[in-house]
Amino acid sequence: MRVADTIKELVMARDLKRGDRLPAESEMINSFGMAKSTIREAMRILEAQGLVETRTGPGGGSFVAEPSAERARSLLGNYFYFKDVKLVEVYQLRRLLEPELVASLSGCLNEDQLTELEQLSERFPNPPHTTEDERAYHIGSLEFHVRLASFAQNELLGFVIGFLTTVLSELTVCRGGAEHAAAALWRKGGSCRKRLLIALREGSPGDARKVMLEHILAEEAIMLSQNAELRRRFVTR
Repeated sequence: MRVADTIKELVMARDLKRGDRLPAESEMINSFGMAKSTIREAMRILEAQGLVETRTGPGGGSFVAEPSAERARSLLGNYFYFKDVKLVEVYQLRRLLEPELVASLSGCLNEDQLTELEQLSERFPNPPHTTEDERAYHIGSLEFHVRLASFAQNELLGFVIGFLTTVLSELTVCRGGAEHAAAALWRKGGSCRKRLLIALREGSPGDARKVMLEHILAEEAIMLSQNAELRRRFVTR
């Protein structure tokens, strides 16, 4: 790990960007005074972290890479595999963050972004009737929130919200409970998304904040009525 950290320091010192070539293995051996096996192990560590990309063939070598948001969310989700995270804790954060997200986006989205959100909102014109339909709707409705998060001007806020929605889509399981819960979730979600899009288009941050909070509170109540919980498994994406 010490050599891997030294290579990271080299990247920062030289202000290397994604796609920039790293020094050759022989150069690092001489610079760091380390054995070839030690350098290669350090490079494997950095590649596993998504910070280095190795290419073979003509023009190949080791290059600076940038971990994707999906990879980072997956690694973070796997960290929480070993923690006892509750569904209510996820919704506690959503209640705090997502209303502020939509308030900040109100009046700031362009027509293409609004159209994309409208299309996502209209993907399920009919209420779910089967377990498979319910699962598809659950994941599809969360994609609306993931896309909203991707538009965040505050990248950290967008990443955290994206992570929370990943947790919900990947790890939530419903044990069953309240009758007609899926239809109620579909009706409430559709109504709130329509009103939210109006507030985003018209530039009404107060309305956007209010609608999003209403939506999350209603969704949480319905999910809990279905005895929903987070299952312990690794995040796959």
